[in-house]
Amino acid sequence: MRFLTAGESHGRAIITIVEGIPSGFPLSKEDIDVELARRRQGYGRGNRMNIEPERCEIYAGLRNNRTIGSPIAIILENVDWQKIQPPLTTPRPGHADLPGSIKYNTRDIRDIWERSSARETTARVMAGAIAKKILKELGIRIISYTKRIGSVEMKSPLSLEEIEKSLETSPVRCPDKEVSEKMIQLIDEARERGDTLGGIFEIMAIDVPPGFGTYVHWDRRLDGLIAQAIMSIPSVKGVEIGGGFGITGSFGSEVMDVINYERSHSPYPFYRDTNFAGGLEGGITNGQNIVVRGAVKPIPTLQKPLPSIDLIEKKRQEAVVIRSDVCVVPAAGVIGESMLAWVLADTILQELGGNTWEEVKRRYKQYLAYVKDF
Repeated sequence: MRFLTAGESHGRAIITIVEGIPSGFPLSKEDIDVELARRRQGYGRGNRMNIEPERCEIYAGLRNNRTIGSPIAIILENVDWQKIQPPLTTPRPGHADLPGSIKYNTRDIRDIWERSSARETTARVMAGAIAKKILKELGIRIISYTKRIGSVEMKSPLSLEEIEKSLETSPVRCPDKEVSEKMIQLIDEARERGDTLGGIFEIMAIDVPPGFGTYVHWDRRLDGLIAQAIMSIPSVKGVEIGGGFGITGSFGSEVMDVINYERSHSPYPFYRDTNFAGGLEGGITNGQNIVVRGAVKPIPTLQKPLPSIDLIEKKRQEAVVIRSDVCVVPAAGVIGESMLAWVLADTILQELGGNTWEEVKRRYKQYLAYVKDF
């Protein structure tokens, strides 16, 4: 599987081309729209989310709501597109404005930020929605939640059932009600100051069988592929899998997931009581839930701008002020779901093979039987 994207923040549309999806897979635009709507939400988003309806159209690759094995073309039109845009020449610290202008030899930073904008992530969510549905059909589900915004962090552990039960009721997608309210209050404070906030989101892939991925080449290790996919999300500056940085101060005997065996244990006879590895050992899934965290920096576009240098006059000026979000951590979690889903679905389809969806399901069922009898 692979996907390519095109489009600018205020251009006519965002476009995604997805290929490698087996024929006969059930898919509709509604499957994609529901994920776009989730990305659109989240306390701290900017006014543009009130403008864009975020409804896509599928132009190719489907007949009668089933894939036909050819590339899938998806278009999301921008309501807020601008045919004529005056040039902007003062780059924003923290954005791609200055290094991009140097790379592509332009003094108009619109040439850079129109494509480097996080608006591009709608294309990832469109591709990721297909990957999520593939995983769902195989019995694998993916969720995310906001673990931290600014200095407010959810520290009390919750069970998976508690997280799923209360997750989508929180405006910041934090399952802890008390922490959620504190996060909202902090976002309000940042908005009043003309400032922004970052944080941490956590993603989990649940019911992933062991044995997918490999250690045989550095660029095929599943943990490396996941880290790259999450790190590529705009504003993400750090990635953790499992215990991550938190276990670096422990003895090895304290943070290894002891292996147990019980023939009747569900879903697999080999199991662990802990999950410090985050579901991955040696670049291979081990049957535990995959746990990934992304660290999101504060959005660089500030309503009270920082000092900068004009690219033409070479004089000190304030950075450009552009409509922006205050906090994108809840939305970044949804984007992270899409990226994790894409990597997992791609890995599974590569290893199972098959040109049709019926073929894939049959081989997956056979693989599960093999694992249970190992």
